[in-house]
Amino acid sequence: MKKILSVLLASVLIFTTVSCLAGCSGGTENKGEVNVYNWGDYVARGEDGLMDVIDEFEKETGIKVNYTTYETNEELYNMLAQSNVSYDVVVPSEYMISKLIKENMLLELNYDNIPNYNNLSDRFKKLSCDPESKYTVCYNWGVTAMVYDKTKVKNKPTDWDALWDKDLKGEILMFNNSRDAMAIAMQLCGIDPSKCTKADVDKAAEKLMEQKPLLKKYVMDQVFNEMEGSQSAIAPYYAGDIAMMMEENENLDYCLPASGSNLFYDAMCIPACSKNKENAEAFINFMEKPEIAAENFKYLRYGTPNEKAIDLLDDEYKSSELSFPSDEYLNKCYVFSDLDDDVYAYMQEKFVEIQAN
Repeated sequence: MKKILSVLLASVLIFTTVSCLAGCSGGTENKGEVNVYNWGDYVARGEDGLMDVIDEFEKETGIKVNYTTYETNEELYNMLAQSNVSYDVVVPSEYMISKLIKENMLLELNYDNIPNYNNLSDRFKKLSCDPESKYTVCYNWGVTAMVYDKTKVKNKPTDWDALWDKDLKGEILMFNNSRDAMAIAMQLCGIDPSKCTKADVDKAAEKLMEQKPLLKKYVMDQVFNEMEGSQSAIAPYYAGDIAMMMEENENLDYCLPASGSNLFYDAMCIPACSKNKENAEAFINFMEKPEIAAENFKYLRYGTPNEKAIDLLDDEYKSSELSFPSDEYLNKCYVFSDLDDDVYAYMQEKFVEIQAN
């Protein structure tokens, strides 16, 4: 998920968050508002000549949007679980949606209020985390891939083992989060990363320890500077972001790993603490208007599940394998499920150990 925040934006969000917390904690319902909690920098806000979709929603509906952001699914979960703050729309990823449903932290949607749900392709209507389509409307999706610098990498990579290439020692970047890093290692060990055990984590940890001496560093958003500035040779990252990196450096290319990858998606949901459910459904419906979904796609470059939005895109976008991998490729991909708490904690622990050694 694209989560790059400028200092200015971060300052604005801090102010907005304080305002939202003060405004939502009183417990009185205000039908003129909707409190949206989303990933940072995950919606078109008027940059690059695109529409400010939040402003457009407010103009069209007269509903005020209190918009705040988070950086991880876990930050979102902790806010919903431990705070008395009310949010109306949240946008968690697939494994976190499973957890929120299991813990009765989401409200069922009234799809009569979300007719634009019908604009979504069938692949993204009955998500694996919500097979009966009670709680979710898919917002964006994508796959993990590799970006590499053609001036540093002699032969085009074909699979994840390129991240263990001894000839690239000191110029390899790796995900700085346990779930993505462990998943790549598991694939190389012949393990299905969608649901794993502690024994699987141990095998993946051994594989990551083999990689550790070859790495330049573990990164998340720093990957943009590293790759756009030709400071590193190769990195795994989210395909939509790789497409944007390639626009900034003509020496960059990409690889969709032949063995498959992680298919991830984020979906709009209404948390149980919502006090403005109808306004939330109006917001979700608005975000699935074809012209709105198309604007968000052009800003984010993640795949849109909205078929009618795709019809509005230029051919160069429609034909992008990074944004829209083929069904054949997607069928080789796996989707993360919610891990048992003890397994997830163990994965975190082992990843910290790897980084510390």
